[in-house]
Order: sequence, then C-alpha cells, then structure tokens
Amino acid sequence: MKTSFSFKTITVIIAAVFATQISGCATTTSDSVAGVKRSQFLLLPASYVSDMSSQAYAETLTTAKSKQTLNADKIELDRVRKISNRLISQVGVFRADATKWQWEVNVEKNDQLNAYCMPGGKIMVYSGLINKLKVTDDELAAVIGHEIAHALREHGRERMSQAFVQQFGLQAVAAVVTKGTSATVGNASAQAAGLGSQLFFALPNGREQERESDKIGLELAARAGYNPDAAVTLWQKMAAQGGAKQPEFLSTHPASENRIAELRALAPKVRPLYEAAKAGR
Repeated sequence: MKTSFSFKTITVIIAAVFATQISGCATTTSDSVAGVKRSQFLLLPASYVSDMSSQAYAETLTTAKSKQTLNADKIELDRVRKISNRLISQVGVFRADATKWQWEVNVEKNDQLNAYCMPGGKIMVYSGLINKLKVTDDELAAVIGHEIAHALREHGRERMSQAFVQQFGLQAVAAVVTKGTSATVGNASAQAAGLGSQLFFALPNGREQERESDKIGLELAARAGYNPDAAVTLWQKMAAQGGAKQPEFLSTHPASENRIAELRALAPKVRPLYEAAKAGR
C-alpha cells in the first residue's frame, strides 16, 4: 500500500533527519591518556537504544534464571562484581553521565569464552571465560574494562544507527526522533525494536571500535589499580584457545599479533596511573 505524507509531515521528517545528522557527528567520551576522540555516527537516540538493550538484558536474565545458570557460584559472582565495581568507579573520567547509569553485573554459567557490556552498563561475564582461561584478577579486569569501554563509547548505538538507516531509511530514524505515528514509520520502528538484541550481538565491532575499547579499557583498568600488562597475557591466552574452533569472544574481538603489539606499546603510557592507584589504596 502506498502511503502519502503531507508537506508539513515531510518537512518535519527532513528537519529531524537534518538535526540528527548534525548531533550524530560527535564523540561520546572525554579525551584522556588513551587519546580516543573520533567523531561518531549516532543517529538513533541514546534512550531508544538503552531501552532496547535493557529489555534484551532482562530477557537474558530471565532465561538464565529458568535454566538455573544465573549467578550459580557466589564466590565467582562476588569476584566479578568486586572487579567490575572498581572499574565502574572510574568511568567518570571518560563521561560524567555514566556514573549515574543503572549498572548491573551478573555471571552466567556457560562454557563459552565470552563477556559483554550492553548500552547503559549491563554487564555479563560467562563462567567459561573465567575457568577455561584461569584468568587472574588483572586479566579479568582487562576483559571487563574492554567491554565497559564499548558501552562508554556507545559502539552498540553506533552500529545500530548504521544498520537502522540501511534497513529502514532516514525516514524511520526521523520517526523515532519525532515519535512519528504513521503506519509506515511505526512498522519500521517496531521491527527495529524487535531486532534490537539481534543487531547488538550480530553486528561485530569495527576495527577502529575495537582499538578504541582496547585503549580506554586499558586506561580504565590502570586507573582502577589493575596491571595494564595483563591485557597482553589475556589476549595471548584467548588466542591460544583457538584451535579448530574459534572461541565465541574472538568472533567479535579478533586477537592478532598487531593488536597485542599495540597493547604492549600502550601499557607504559597508562602505567603511571596504575602505580598511582596502587599507592593510593
């Protein structure tokens, strides 16, 4: 069915798209030792993505509870939350509003080598990552810090903005921003909401997004008092698990010699932060 729009409606849509294109070219985090300040494509409203992510995370928790795999090991959970909370206490360095996010930290009993932090601060760590790699606290901080960095930089929102425009067009984006109610834009918005978690998990981070999270994650861990050299040993352990079947984590977080070399080169820059944090504890 062909849908027609009034001149006024079209004008509103075009104005909204223009406005979002302007606001969409911004950096989400403050400059720091890591030196991450790339302008990002962020057309979808942050609240829209955060709501979708919160819903997807809640569904994940419900499923894990039904399988009795959520937070099954109290000692393991306490360890993950203690490390995560130290990292979370430092997020204000990169963006002040993140200190007010509704952070959640949980552990799922799952053999996969995986962890993630969804938009808005929803963290999940799989037990397989902890047990199979026999990670130290410093190495676990490197993983969680890297994932928190993705959330701080809103890489999920960035990927979803790109996918939303490609799938539904700028008209649908404008409808989300202006809360449009036409059948066409309404259906697109509903479809996008249904694809929220799929878009988040299915779309891999780009190479530059991974580099940004490596940098911010390393600095975040150092500021929290975790040895930045652990990021190197963590990725070496992860890469060694490859074998015939690549770990789930490496499908979206490729571990290469170049990446390890970059982490090793960055470590000395954040080591003073690590030493200061240790001295202050």
